Amino acid sequence: MTQKNDDLLEKELVLVRIFDAPRELVFKMWTEPRHFAQWWGPSQFTNPVCDLDVRPGGVIRVDMRAPDGTVYPMGGSFLKITPPERLVFTTTALMKRGDEPFLENLNTVTFADLNGKTKLTLHVRVLMATPEATGPLEGMEQGWSESLERLQDLTGAETGAVDRQIVGTRLLDAPRDLVWKVWTEPEHLAPWWGPNGFTSTIQEMDVRPGGTWRLIMHGPDGTDYPNSSVYVEVVKPQLLVYDHVSAPQFHSMATFFSEGNKTRVTVRLFFDTAALRDKTAKEFGAVEGLQQMLERLAERTTPSVR
Repeated sequence: MTQKNDDLLEKELVLVRIFDAPRELVFKMWTEPRHFAQWWGPSQFTNPVCDLDVRPGGVIRVDMRAPDGTVYPMGGSFLKITPPERLVFTTTALMKRGDEPFLENLNTVTFADLNGKTKLTLHVRVLMATPEATGPLEGMEQGWSESLERLQDLTGAETGAVDRQIVGTRLLDAPRDLVWKVWTEPEHLAPWWGPNGFTSTIQEMDVRPGGTWRLIMHGPDGTDYPNSSVYVEVVKPQLLVYDHVSAPQFHSMATFFSEGNKTRVTVRLFFDTAALRDKTAKEFGAVEGLQQMLERLAERTTPSVR
């Protein structure tokens, strides 16, 4: 029997995400095998075996296949099920099917209704770990973050939200705490916010749920663009959600997760209709503008600049 490592048992993880989908749908994605198999696991993983017996005491059996073909068997069981509000289940990692687990986690997922959207809170607590679990535990946040990104895409496809979104992502050569600071402190945000050639004057930036964010973006032709937003969710240093309440109106979510000493930032802008999304993209160059803004952020956070 493999020796347990008590030092690894202190590992816990809490992630919060907002989904532009009703919670009944998001809950279904966690409890129906045909949906679960499409998003479970890190980026580019597949799940050729996915059996979920969704009842208290029901067994979980998943074979996760990495891009190189390696299969990582997973077991577990459901403990509590409260549709569509809460799931509690264990997951176990195995060297191969039939082996004793080298890692066991307790996972609690809550689904809160936000006027048609869903706030998902994931809490992961390590119950048992052996020395073989060191690597998987180090990559736990990244793996879960990538899984939830895949779930975002899947729910967007199911609801048609994909057509109402503008999405940008960038891997930054900077630690997450620094990226969060540059994104949430006015003196650091003003120099890079906006497309190429823009500058910004920050009038108010109260980074907390319910807090107001007001700024004026100055275009290269001298035109001023007042912007007003209200923060909805602030989970340092992993999540920022706000409603852009001035025209054009949209709901924005920025996620930050560590990849070693680097940080992957993903920004999603959600519009009420595909027509409004297309109008914003055409009139304001929002697709290109978001990419340019992330490029400016990358330049601002490179080791040679900071």
